[in-house]
Amino acid sequence: MRYIRSIFFLMLMPFVNFAQCSMCKAVAESANGGGFGAGLNYGILYLMIFPYIIMGGIAYRLYRARKTN
Repeated sequence: MRYIRSIFFLMLMPFVNFAQCSMCKAVAESANGGGFGAGLNYGILYLMIFPYIIMGGIAYRLYRARKTN
């Protein structure tokens, strides 16, 4: 159960952190009054979540297969 909590915590990490480096964020926020930077940041987070979902699904399937055997 401890490993499942750890994996769940690691999957939530992209939502806690910002997706851009400090330089990219500064340049994006200086353009268009800051609205563009926030949209860019959320777009990066949106694209970054899918690999975590796929890996989590694979890990869950492996866990269930191992548990039933």
